[in-house]
Amino acid sequence: MAERLEDIAHKLVAEGKGILAADESTGTIQKRFETIGLKSTGESRRDYRDMLFSTKQAMRDYISGVILYDETIRQQAADGVALTERIAASGALPGIKVDAGAKPLAAFAGETITQGLDGLRERLQEYYRLGARFAKWRAVIAIDSAALPSCGAVRQNAQALARYAALCQEAGIVPVVEPEVLMDGKPGNHTIGRCYDVTVQTLREVFAALAEARVKLEGMILKPNMVIDGKGARKASVAEVAEKTLRCLRETVPAAVPGIAFLSGGQGDAEASEHLSVMNAAGPQPWKLTFSFGRALQAAAIAAWGGRRENIAAGQRAFAHRAHMNHLAALGQWTEKAEKQT
Repeated sequence: MAERLEDIAHKLVAEGKGILAADESTGTIQKRFETIGLKSTGESRRDYRDMLFSTKQAMRDYISGVILYDETIRQQAADGVALTERIAASGALPGIKVDAGAKPLAAFAGETITQGLDGLRERLQEYYRLGARFAKWRAVIAIDSAALPSCGAVRQNAQALARYAALCQEAGIVPVVEPEVLMDGKPGNHTIGRCYDVTVQTLREVFAALAEARVKLEGMILKPNMVIDGKGARKASVAEVAEKTLRCLRETVPAAVPGIAFLSGGQGDAEASEHLSVMNAAGPQPWKLTFSFGRALQAAAIAAWGGRRENIAAGQRAFAHRAHMNHLAALGQWTEKAEKQT
């Protein structure tokens, strides 16, 4: 009997759990390895990710799913176990990034459109056979203090997200729909009020497109940005970020959506955890609120590991700590005292 999309979606937002985004492209992970003086190879990328996936307590208790890159979903660990099997053995679900990246949008200066729809139906069928039960597609929405984004760019990205989501559900795969209003983009000087307006505009377009594409809301996850001022003009308090984010979501996200898994969007590790925790502490919402973090879950781990076999345990401790902090945040229980514990 086929797995129900609704059941998969609810598992991804299980109480106190969230998604590890380990889907960095080869170019992105190379930049991260450069910070520790490590050459990026198929083997080093495999070993780094297997270090994370082998962190037993974190994967078992705090992580519901892992977004993989195309290379990773096909790899075996050094001991011959497929990385997807390593993830599944912990109780988490393997997922897959399926977009081909954001490219310049013709006639829209400074804005992008995410590519990857060509051949997506066939790729999703293959990814399902490889074990993926959810997928991710990221649309990048440029923002500034006045002109960006344009209505046309938002609409075209929303339509691409909807087409992707419909194809995922056809293949028995839960779509993680990620419209990211780019907090750390240039110039990064927009106010939190500007972010609120743009995020409301974006989410309204996305859910209108999803409805037109007949996407089943009960079988998807939303991965949005938090409503926050630009990275170069950070002034808003934690309480204001939480209040404006919740107000934005209540205005735009139907209650049928099982869960919202935030991206960290240029925030610091503890900053992202604190914002999520305050939102959850505000009381029950129509949907689960959790995390789908990449850098905010991995930065401490990659620094502690340093590319050295003898530091695997240290890297795993750092990853487990960050996963635990976000577990607490998903329950509304994060504290500064817990953050400082190692």
